[in-house]
Amino acid sequence: MDVVGKFYISIKKKMKLSTEEILSKEILNRDDIISLLKITDESDLEMLFNAANEIREKYCGNEIHIRAVIEFSNYCEENCSYCELREDNFSVKRYRLDADEIIETAKKISNMGFRTIYLQSGEDSYYDTDIIAYIIYSIKQSTDAAVTLNIGQRNFEDYKTWKIAGADRYFLKFHTSNSVLYSMYHKKKNLFEKINHLKYLKRLGYQIGTGNIIGIPHQTIEDIADDILLCQELDVDMASFTPFIPHPFTPFQNKPKADLGLVYKTIAVARILLKNIHVHACNSLEEVEKNGREGALKIGANIIIPDFSTETNNKLLLHPSRIKKMLENTEFISSKIELLGFKIATSKGNSLKLKALMD
Repeated sequence: MDVVGKFYISIKKKMKLSTEEILSKEILNRDDIISLLKITDESDLEMLFNAANEIREKYCGNEIHIRAVIEFSNYCEENCSYCELREDNFSVKRYRLDADEIIETAKKISNMGFRTIYLQSGEDSYYDTDIIAYIIYSIKQSTDAAVTLNIGQRNFEDYKTWKIAGADRYFLKFHTSNSVLYSMYHKKKNLFEKINHLKYLKRLGYQIGTGNIIGIPHQTIEDIADDILLCQELDVDMASFTPFIPHPFTPFQNKPKADLGLVYKTIAVARILLKNIHVHACNSLEEVEKNGREGALKIGANIIIPDFSTETNNKLLLHPSRIKKMLENTEFISSKIELLGFKIATSKGNSLKLKALMD
């Protein structure tokens, strides 16, 4: 390397900002985000997590929202390399709830005090436009709950119909903002198309949610930084940064699971950059480390979705003993959240951006 090159590197090193200097900036750039994601020093980590928690408290208050998810089908027509529900995984015991079972379950959950019904499934075209519209309309007519859809990428006309039927929110994860990696993980769809769908959902008036998978094979820190920036570009209302968990009978079954520290740093940096959004403390954190969700709440997350789908057949959701178990599970989670110093939110938990517009 010549003298000029060495001089440039030495100057660049001197110009490198400390964690404290980065966190004091009004606007973070890509290099700042990468630097924060690479933090290893314990005192710097504490500084990062404290900053994220302060911003969460400023924009979200001290409330944690508990959503109720109904996983009504685990059939999937996609073949994503990382997902246990992939079409080629013949080890999965598949199930579907019919429309009326979903509606009745939603009513029972609403009566338990939940203000958001989170309808989730694999990409299952068995539930066509009209069936989903009927489910949404029936839930909205018989409960006072918000309805979030997390059922994969569908047609633009479907989104329109479901918005008219009463759907409030749509969750559609892009998983990675790196188009090369996206093509590697997904054989049937492309990233550009997914982003266009998210933008269209936003234009229709949905509160939109998206996010990535952290620790997925071949991913870099720079990719994660770009994922957070894509959430900012899309002006999302909700975000979920989930850890990669290797599943049997998938191409990535022998890969290592995500590093919890990197997941936490991603959540914290996203909170600092995106500020007034809802950030999930996802259930899969518990597969990385016990009480992983509670840890996420301390560093920027404000949404938790209890996993009520512990049985192999979700039809058990309708059984009285199952409802009792759900109540006990919810009360246990609520008490843990309150022990952390948070309050359980009683509102529907609409987009914080909507609240800002009204203020």
